Amino acid sequence: MTRFLRQLLAASIIGLLAGGASALFLVALTAVGTLSVTYTWLLYLLPIAGIGITWIYQRFGQSAAAGNNLIIDAIHQPHATTVPLRMFPLILITTLTTHLFGGSAGREGTAVQMGGSIAGTLARWLGVDPRDTSVLLMMGISAGFGSVFGTPVAGAVFALEVLVRGQIRYGALMMVLLAALIGDQTVRALGVPHAHYHVTVIPTMTLWLIGQLIVAGLLFAVVSLAFVVLLHLLDVLSKKHLAHPLIRVFTGGVLVVGVTLLLGTRAYNGLSLTLLADAFAGGVPTWAFAAKLFLTALTLGFGFKGGEVTPLFVIGATLGASVGVFMGIEPTFMAALGFVAVFAAATNTPLACIIMGVELFGGALIVPLTLVTVVAYASSGPHGIYSAQRMGNRRSRRLHEVRAIRLRQIQRWLQRWRRQ
Repeated sequence: MTRFLRQLLAASIIGLLAGGASALFLVALTAVGTLSVTYTWLLYLLPIAGIGITWIYQRFGQSAAAGNNLIIDAIHQPHATTVPLRMFPLILITTLTTHLFGGSAGREGTAVQMGGSIAGTLARWLGVDPRDTSVLLMMGISAGFGSVFGTPVAGAVFALEVLVRGQIRYGALMMVLLAALIGDQTVRALGVPHAHYHVTVIPTMTLWLIGQLIVAGLLFAVVSLAFVVLLHLLDVLSKKHLAHPLIRVFTGGVLVVGVTLLLGTRAYNGLSLTLLADAFAGGVPTWAFAAKLFLTALTLGFGFKGGEVTPLFVIGATLGASVGVFMGIEPTFMAALGFVAVFAAATNTPLACIIMGVELFGGALIVPLTLVTVVAYASSGPHGIYSAQRMGNRRSRRLHEVRAIRLRQIQRWLQRWRRQ
């Protein structure tokens, strides 16, 4: 009973503090977004801002630089990995800086890291054992995720599902859900609103529509995998050819500025919530998803801070709207499916994403939403945006090992080719 009461107290504290942090972050994010749009010249300072972000982490937060992956590692190995309190202010300040100066990033990573930092610090203060430390960190993830998006049930399931591909730790579900609910209610009590998107036309399910949705799910998987691969590739290549972190992030800032000028619009910078709203209104360019994908990969791959999830929402929704026009299906309906499915494929969290779709768009979408999400998840392979995520079943581990062997073979072939 004592352990239960301690966890109950921890869930309440983490939910309140993480919810308050998310509310602060959302208000600040709206403010810096407005400033970025009003003072367009701020974009040209992005390379300098990148130097500041990198210097701050080098000087004060090297132990926190791994971000979400550090929290996942700490849940798996609580006796060996610590989530420091300094992660909270560092990720908050640097994410706001990225958005202020026009980087393309999201907000989920910041909310999760703030929640994880609060939970990790509370675990140390309470002196809990490693097993309970893992549970508290899962509470931090769920409270951060659920409160920043207004989807507490999805936040709870995400915290349990993201740790191991193909497995969920149901033992912690009650406390993790409680933390997410308290976090979400805290944001609502503080009067901080969430964006709402409505699907007005839902087609009747037929065999022909099911076939179309399967094809759409495959497309969502391909685009999700493209984002994961490009993000990883830019991270590896930039570190290889631009070894100094300050030079690397400065170069990334210059590239983001250059791409933005080529696009001729700021719609793809920041959260791109206007672009997301346009997708649900059925009016986005066919190539919008590719532009957002590339600009986000540039921003995060070269060292700027922020989340990947909101950009994945935008990529999925804009792609879905374009696919809907091509297939002759209601674009807003397909935007909602793409919104969820691309995210599910990139994070290997299909159940959390299905629940998120229901929380955001209503239960009437559950059948097509589940179909597209499952197809996208199953087709995208074991890799995702979180490198610390474990492989939970033999098939996934075997596939991961086979791909790693093939990658090493390709690398050896390239080395021989260069020597010739």
